[in-house]
Amino acid sequence: MFRLTAEKDRLNELRKLLRGRALLLTHHNADPDSICAAHALKELITRLDASSEAGIYMPGGASSLSKRIITGLDIEILDDASIEDYSVVVVLDTATLMQLDDWGDRVADSEVTKVFIDHHSPNTETESTATIYFVDQGAHSTCEVVQWLYEGYGLAPSSNAARALLVGMAYDSKHFSLGSSRSFQSASRLLEVGGPLEEVLALLIAERDRSDNIARLKSAQRMQLHMVGEWVITTSSLNSYQASAARGLLGLGADVAVVAGNVGKELRASLRSTDRFHMETSIHLGSDVARVLGEEFGGAGSGHPTAAGVNGEGGPMDLLKRAVGIIVDKLE
Repeated sequence: MFRLTAEKDRLNELRKLLRGRALLLTHHNADPDSICAAHALKELITRLDASSEAGIYMPGGASSLSKRIITGLDIEILDDASIEDYSVVVVLDTATLMQLDDWGDRVADSEVTKVFIDHHSPNTETESTATIYFVDQGAHSTCEVVQWLYEGYGLAPSSNAARALLVGMAYDSKHFSLGSSRSFQSASRLLEVGGPLEEVLALLIAERDRSDNIARLKSAQRMQLHMVGEWVITTSSLNSYQASAARGLLGLGADVAVVAGNVGKELRASLRSTDRFHMETSIHLGSDVARVLGEEFGGAGSGHPTAAGVNGEGGPMDLLKRAVGIIVDKLE
């Protein structure tokens, strides 16, 4: 696992691999952390070698908030890409290849150099695919890892890249309500060139559109309650806006929310829990629940202690029932 201070040799190895033409990939429905990490890394690549170039491609599109940030930070995104045109592919903020949609197989089958930069729980299948695998679970965002790369190479990001890194860090840390001393030290250094903080946070404030609001209402209408001791677990089925709906159910008073649905032929689910639930039960939604669901439903699952996602095959009701079963078993 990557640790900046202990692995200068890997920094040198990474620097050699990032020369030439680099394609930076984000996971499907790319969130601000993945987009902003890619944007800052794109600059870093050209700073390390002026003859190199990089492009950002989103195989599964971006969230509505990410689209707003892309416009606000003037981030350039490729409309299309071919993996054969690049000497290296860098996959950011992506724990499993299934999160790249049909690009997952392309990356796995290609002979191109593959670099993975992430902060989620390590995935053995993903690691076996990588030429070099940078993962730090101690980071609260992939943007933190990219910031540490800048520091490792003795470089400071531009004002625009620093602002992007701050946006990604703020998003994944719930507006800096989470983080280690190292996280806040990194943020402090970035604020010196990318602040003020209120302007950074303003990029993350956006009213939900009508479709999002309707999806939340539908998820509440279809919600099922599961009382386990003092904990309230909710499940609901929805074919879009699963992550937003899960957050909405927490807002209604749930301790855990699991929302699943079919997106085309694929089964997708979002899991969310309160910080209190994680602190008092030690249940990690990413490794304890989502990973198991991904394996059982022919796909993959990963995430953070209080936020995770699953991709697979099958029916949403079966997955919801199994998710509750896993959580109940761990509680008991």
